[in-house]
Amino acid sequence: MRIAALLTCYNRKATTLACLAHLIKQELADELTVFLVDDNSPDGTGEAVRAQFPQARVLQGDGALFWCGGMRRAFDAALREDYDFYLWLNDDTLLEPDAVARLLSSYKEIAAKGYESAIVVGSTCDPRTGAHTYGGVVRSSLIHPLKYRLLEPGEDPLQCDTMNGNCVLIPRSVAAVVQNLSSEFRHGIGDFDYGLRARKAGCTVWAAPKYIGTCAWNDVDGGFLDPRLPLRNRWHHMMSSKGLAPGEHLVYARRHGGAFWPFFWALPYIRIVLSSLRAKLYHRQS
Repeated sequence: MRIAALLTCYNRKATTLACLAHLIKQELADELTVFLVDDNSPDGTGEAVRAQFPQARVLQGDGALFWCGGMRRAFDAALREDYDFYLWLNDDTLLEPDAVARLLSSYKEIAAKGYESAIVVGSTCDPRTGAHTYGGVVRSSLIHPLKYRLLEPGEDPLQCDTMNGNCVLIPRSVAAVVQNLSSEFRHGIGDFDYGLRARKAGCTVWAAPKYIGTCAWNDVDGGFLDPRLPLRNRWHHMMSSKGLAPGEHLVYARRHGGAFWPFFWALPYIRIVLSSLRAKLYHRQS
């Protein structure tokens, strides 16, 4: 069995090295080939990985790839060699020693039920609080087709609608149909889009049982979801590649938002304006 582990990193050397240290301690470490894209990290992450993990294949970025761009480059390199499985892994995710083995076991269980083209998602929890942070997601609204909630992992694999890309096992059968992450996305959205495209192509998405490791929740402080910031600052962050860039969100909404996709595309921007105006009015009255 051949498994390609796909990662991308930028300028957080200690975090990336810790992730790889947990990865090479996996029960199936001998089956893993690491493809890591270093997006021109100023802190020397790429050089440190080459020194400490010479078995890893380090690909160089230009500093403008972001998450989707980096993962797409790693995925492209691995797809050329036709692996049995492709493991997406965020470099801030610390896996349990049996995580990959459990993901593969879940896949075999799911495939035995007739779902051979199945993506298996690993759920993570916060290392401090134990709260569920990332994993499979399910639609949470009958009206809003782009509204999702995390699916708490159970004792058995659970079917879901799409997923966060923090820890995802993709078999060859899915990769052959869906191929790579979409080039329309630079940072976010691409993981949700991939899962939804896979399901449209006849594949399924499942959350593996229990947690496979830890990954801290990305803090909203200082970003477009931070209600304490002035509207101008929130809007600036929302328009950026790490926010909700309108052009990328338009592609996503048009693909997956149904007949009323223009409304669902505009809704996040309307909400930011309204929430900022409400906060401003509240402060004036208090």
